[in-house]
Amino acid sequence: MRRALIIVGGLVLAAPVAARAESGGFFKNMFGGGEGGSSSVTAPRAQDPDDVYCPPVFVPDGGAAIQAFAGAAGDKTRLRHQIVFARLSRECKARPDGSVAVRVGVELRALLGPAGAAGRFEAPVTIAVKYNEQPVMARTHRVAVSVPAGAAQGEATVIENDLSVPADKAMGYDIEVTLAGAARAKPAARRRKPAPAVAAEQSEAPADP
Repeated sequence: MRRALIIVGGLVLAAPVAARAESGGFFKNMFGGGEGGSSSVTAPRAQDPDDVYCPPVFVPDGGAAIQAFAGAAGDKTRLRHQIVFARLSRECKARPDGSVAVRVGVELRALLGPAGAAGRFEAPVTIAVKYNEQPVMARTHRVAVSVPAGAAQGEATVIENDLSVPADKAMGYDIEVTLAGAARAKPAARRRKPAPAVAAEQSEAPADP
Protein backbone atom coordinates (compact mmCIF):
# COMPACT_ATOMS: atom_id res chain seq x y z
CA MET A 1 0.00 0.00 0.00
CA ARG A 2 1.52 3.31 -1.05
CA ARG A 3 0.05 5.41 1.72
CA ALA A 4 0.27 3.82 5.12
CA LEU A 5 -0.91 6.77 7.16
CA ILE A 6 -3.09 9.49 5.68
CA ILE A 7 -3.48 12.54 7.89
CA VAL A 8 -6.85 14.20 7.46
CA GLY A 9 -7.72 15.20 11.02
CA GLY A 10 -8.78 13.47 14.20
CA LEU A 11 -6.93 10.53 15.68
CA VAL A 12 -4.83 8.22 13.52
CA LEU A 13 -4.73 4.79 15.07
CA ALA A 14 -2.16 3.33 12.67
CA ALA A 15 0.74 5.07 14.41
CA PRO A 16 2.25 3.91 17.73
CA VAL A 17 1.03 7.23 19.14
CA ALA A 18 -1.88 8.92 17.38
CA ALA A 19 -0.98 11.92 15.26
CA ARG A 20 -3.44 14.72 14.64
CA ALA A 21 -3.21 17.00 11.62
CA GLU A 22 -4.81 20.35 11.03
CA SER A 23 -4.81 22.74 8.08
CA GLY A 24 -2.96 25.54 9.82
CA GLY A 25 -4.93 25.79 13.07
CA PHE A 26 -2.42 24.26 15.48
CA PHE A 27 0.51 26.17 13.98
CA LYS A 28 -1.46 29.40 13.53
CA ASN A 29 0.87 31.49 15.66
CA MET A 30 3.99 29.91 14.20
CA PHE A 31 2.73 30.49 10.68
CA GLY A 32 2.06 34.14 11.46
CA GLY A 33 -1.75 34.01 11.74
CA GLY A 34 -4.51 33.03 9.37
CA GLU A 35 -6.39 29.82 9.01
CA GLY A 36 -4.01 28.30 6.48
CA GLY A 37 -4.63 26.36 3.31
CA SER A 38 -7.98 25.10 2.16
CA SER A 39 -8.64 21.50 1.22
CA SER A 40 -10.55 22.60 -1.86
CA VAL A 41 -9.78 20.76 -5.10
CA THR A 42 -10.46 23.86 -7.17
CA ALA A 43 -7.56 24.93 -9.40
CA PRO A 44 -5.49 27.71 -7.81
CA ARG A 45 -6.25 31.23 -8.98
CA ALA A 46 -3.73 34.03 -8.61
CA GLN A 47 -6.32 36.53 -7.41
CA ASP A 48 -7.35 34.34 -4.48
CA PRO A 49 -4.38 32.78 -2.61
CA ASP A 50 -6.73 30.83 -0.32
CA ASP A 51 -8.47 29.06 -3.21
CA VAL A 52 -5.76 26.47 -3.76
CA TYR A 53 -5.37 22.73 -3.87
CA CYS A 54 -3.88 21.70 -0.49
CA PRO A 55 -3.74 17.92 0.03
CA PRO A 56 -3.69 16.25 3.46
CA VAL A 57 -0.30 15.28 4.81
CA PHE A 58 0.50 11.59 4.66
CA VAL A 59 3.16 9.34 6.14
CA PRO A 60 4.45 6.42 4.00
CA ASP A 61 5.04 2.83 5.09
CA GLY A 62 7.68 2.61 7.80
CA GLY A 63 7.88 6.36 8.26
CA ALA A 64 5.61 6.88 11.28
CA ALA A 65 8.01 6.03 14.12
CA ILE A 66 11.57 5.12 15.01
CA GLN A 67 12.58 3.02 17.98
CA ALA A 68 15.77 2.29 19.91
CA PHE A 69 16.27 -0.95 21.85
CA ALA A 70 18.75 -2.10 24.48
CA GLY A 71 19.57 -5.26 22.59
CA ALA A 72 17.67 -7.02 19.83
CA ALA A 73 14.96 -4.97 18.17
CA GLY A 74 11.39 -6.01 18.76
CA ASP A 75 11.59 -6.88 22.45
CA LYS A 76 9.28 -4.30 24.02
CA THR A 77 10.75 -4.90 27.46
CA ARG A 78 14.11 -3.69 26.10
CA LEU A 79 12.70 -0.61 24.40
CA ARG A 80 14.71 2.46 25.31
CA HIS A 81 12.63 5.08 23.52
CA GLN A 82 10.55 5.76 20.46
CA ILE A 83 9.92 8.95 18.53
CA VAL A 84 6.59 9.46 16.79
CA PHE A 85 4.53 12.19 15.18
CA ALA A 86 2.22 13.99 17.59
CA ARG A 87 0.61 16.60 15.32
CA LEU A 88 1.00 17.71 11.72
CA SER A 89 -0.20 20.83 9.95
CA ARG A 90 0.10 22.41 6.50
CA GLU A 91 -0.72 25.63 4.70
CA CYS A 92 -0.83 26.23 0.96
CA LYS A 93 -0.85 29.63 -0.74
CA ALA A 94 -1.15 30.31 -4.46
CA ARG A 95 1.38 32.68 -5.99
CA PRO A 96 0.62 35.10 -8.88
CA ASP A 97 2.59 32.89 -11.30
CA GLY A 98 0.40 29.86 -10.52
CA SER A 99 2.91 28.09 -8.30
CA VAL A 100 2.05 27.15 -4.71
CA ALA A 101 3.95 27.94 -1.52
CA VAL A 102 3.63 25.12 1.02
CA ARG A 103 4.43 25.30 4.72
CA VAL A 104 4.40 22.26 6.97
CA GLY A 105 4.52 22.05 10.77
CA VAL A 106 5.53 18.87 12.59
CA GLU A 107 5.36 18.14 16.30
CA LEU A 108 7.42 15.16 17.46
CA ARG A 109 7.06 13.24 20.68
CA ALA A 110 9.74 11.11 22.34
CA LEU A 111 8.46 8.40 24.70
CA LEU A 112 10.66 6.43 27.08
CA GLY A 113 10.35 2.66 27.16
CA PRO A 114 10.95 0.20 30.00
CA ALA A 115 14.72 0.29 29.41
CA GLY A 116 14.88 4.01 28.74
CA ALA A 117 16.32 6.97 30.60
CA ALA A 118 16.01 10.72 30.32
CA GLY A 119 18.16 12.33 27.67
CA ARG A 120 18.32 14.20 24.39
CA PHE A 121 17.41 12.24 21.28
CA GLU A 122 17.70 13.10 17.60
CA ALA A 123 15.44 12.10 14.73
CA PRO A 124 15.67 12.90 11.01
CA VAL A 125 12.41 14.36 9.69
CA THR A 126 12.00 14.63 5.91
CA ILE A 127 9.27 16.95 4.60
CA ALA A 128 8.64 16.64 0.89
CA VAL A 129 6.36 17.56 -1.96
CA LYS A 130 5.87 14.83 -4.57
CA TYR A 131 4.11 14.65 -7.90
CA ASN A 132 3.31 11.28 -9.48
CA GLU A 133 5.52 9.64 -6.82
CA GLN A 134 8.52 11.74 -7.87
CA PRO A 135 10.05 14.29 -5.49
CA VAL A 136 9.51 17.92 -6.43
CA MET A 137 11.22 19.40 -3.39
CA ALA A 138 12.33 17.94 -0.06
CA ARG A 139 14.03 19.11 3.10
CA THR A 140 15.46 16.98 5.92
CA HIS A 141 15.72 18.36 9.45
CA ARG A 142 17.66 16.79 12.30
CA VAL A 143 15.32 17.41 15.23
CA ALA A 144 16.39 17.08 18.86
CA VAL A 145 13.78 15.96 21.38
CA SER A 146 14.62 16.18 25.08
CA VAL A 147 13.05 14.09 27.83
CA PRO A 148 13.87 15.77 31.16
CA ALA A 149 14.74 13.85 34.31
CA GLY A 150 11.64 12.53 36.04
CA ALA A 151 9.51 12.74 32.87
CA ALA A 152 8.35 9.97 30.57
CA GLN A 153 8.15 11.98 27.36
CA GLY A 154 9.19 15.17 25.60
CA GLU A 155 8.16 17.15 22.54
CA ALA A 156 9.76 19.25 19.84
CA THR A 157 8.49 21.17 16.83
CA VAL A 158 9.92 21.85 13.37
CA ILE A 159 8.46 24.20 10.77
CA GLU A 160 9.30 23.99 7.06
CA ASN A 161 8.43 27.32 5.45
CA ASP A 162 10.08 27.05 2.07
CA LEU A 163 8.51 24.31 -0.05
CA SER A 164 7.40 25.32 -3.54
CA VAL A 165 5.21 23.56 -6.09
CA PRO A 166 5.61 24.65 -9.75
CA ALA A 167 2.51 25.88 -11.58
CA ASP A 168 2.39 22.81 -13.84
CA LYS A 169 2.20 20.55 -10.77
CA ALA A 170 -0.13 22.69 -8.63
CA MET A 171 -2.95 20.12 -8.94
CA GLY A 172 -2.51 16.56 -7.72
CA TYR A 173 0.73 16.87 -5.76
CA ASP A 174 1.31 15.16 -2.41
CA ILE A 175 2.76 16.39 0.88
CA GLU A 176 4.80 13.70 2.63
CA VAL A 177 6.36 13.65 6.10
CA THR A 178 8.68 10.83 7.12
CA LEU A 179 10.67 9.74 10.14
CA ALA A 180 13.67 7.77 8.93
CA GLY A 181 16.81 6.23 10.33
CA ALA A 182 17.54 5.43 13.95
CA ALA A 183 17.02 7.79 16.86
CA ARG A 184 20.22 8.45 18.71
CA ALA A 185 20.82 9.62 22.25
CA LYS A 186 23.73 12.01 22.73
CA PRO A 187 25.81 10.58 25.57
CA ALA A 188 28.09 12.71 27.67
CA ALA A 189 31.50 13.22 26.08
CA ARG A 190 34.12 10.76 27.28
CA ARG A 191 37.86 11.11 27.13
CA ARG A 192 39.58 8.34 25.26
CA LYS A 193 42.90 7.15 26.55
CA PRO A 194 45.57 7.09 23.85
CA ALA A 195 46.86 3.67 22.93
CA PRO A 196 50.36 2.83 24.23
CA ALA A 197 53.12 3.69 21.77
CA VAL A 198 54.43 0.12 21.84
CA ALA A 199 51.07 -1.23 20.76
CA ALA A 200 50.90 1.25 17.93
CA GLU A 201 54.38 0.31 16.72
CA GLN A 202 53.51 -3.38 16.80
CA SER A 203 50.36 -2.80 14.77
CA GLU A 204 52.39 -1.03 12.08
CA ALA A 205 55.13 -3.65 11.90
CA PRO A 206 54.94 -5.96 8.87
CA ALA A 207 54.09 -9.59 9.47
CA ASP A 208 56.93 -12.10 9.40
CA PRO A 209 57.13 -14.04 6.12
